[in-house]
Amino acid sequence: MKVGISSDHGGCEMKEAIKKHFGDIDWVDYGCHSTESVDYPEFAQKLCKAVLNKKIEKGITLCGTGIGASLAANRFHGIRAALCHDEFTAEMCRKHNDANVLVMGGRVVAEPLALKMVKIFFSTEFEGGRHQRRVEAIENSEVGTP
Repeated sequence: MKVGISSDHGGCEMKEAIKKHFGDIDWVDYGCHSTESVDYPEFAQKLCKAVLNKKIEKGITLCGTGIGASLAANRFHGIRAALCHDEFTAEMCRKHNDANVLVMGGRVVAEPLALKMVKIFFSTEFEGGRHQRRVEAIENSEVGTP
């Protein structure tokens, strides 16, 4: 499976730890590559465009809290980016929401927990069924003003 990963400066160290721990995954790193201040939307957007263009199957994006990266990622129609803080949310975002991007805060989630969450995200399948209609409702919603 080809997977994308990106971060801003607040998630860079966690991004590198994830790549190192899951060395058997074919990673595509969309930056950033240092802890010097950068703007999270740039890196979340690169990753999301790759998911939508089918260059990667799924993605992980990080920033300091995960909030900004989550907001930036979910601007793309077809991206279901889930900001997760624990094992349960990592599991449910896949089971019930068919999330294609995992978002975490590099300054919020401890590394051992983040590694567990990544494993869960990749090993959990979408349940479909009643959840499929909900995902379709999200995907078919109009974007714009009310």
